[in-house]
This record gives sequence, structure tokens and C-alpha cells, in this order.
Amino acid sequence: MAAPIEAGADALVMDAADHVATAIRDITAGETIQYVIQGRTESLTAADAIPLGHKIAIADIPEGEKVCKYGEVIGRATEAIGRGRHLHVHNIEGIRGRGDIAKGASAS
Repeated sequence: MAAPIEAGADALVMDAADHVATAIRDITAGETIQYVIQGRTESLTAADAIPLGHKIAIADIPEGEKVCKYGEVIGRATEAIGRGRHLHVHNIEGIRGRGDIAKGASAS
């Protein structure tokens, strides 16, 4: 079941295990935004501009850490990502469906 969009929220968190929220509008760098997680309204300052539909870190994510959205792993951080940073292809590597990573083998 999808999380409801709360009045006044700027981003949506789908699951309590998520490292990210999804922007429900364009967000400007330096702006304080709000999101709801487990019924609590939280806020953070966006370190980067976050386009509508893109992800923003709601926690610090160390390099190599698996990143969760929808309560599922969606990728791995290719660099340390601080809270409030934009997450996209520049700092997340997709690992779903990659047999080489799942099996621990080298890509050929």
C-alpha cells in the first residue's frame, strides 16, 4: 500500500526502512523540506537541487551501502552520500538483476 501524501509534505517516504524520500515537487538547494515517516513529520535541508520525482537522502549513506526505497534494495552507493543530498545515477549503482553482483563474480 502506498504511503499517503501528507499536507505540507515536500517529499514522500514509502517505507520505514527507506534511506530516501521522493520529491513531490522541485526542491531548491538550501531549502528546508518536510517528509512523513511512521506518522512523524521530519525535516531536513536539501544540500542539492532535487527535481520532482527524484530521490533525496534522509540519512547519511556510506559508500558501498545498499540503498533502500519501497522497503527494498534499489542499488548501492558509489560514494558517501550525506543527508539531504540528491541520489541518482551519479552516486547510486543499480544492482537489481545483476547476476555478477548477486553471485559475487567479476563482470566479464
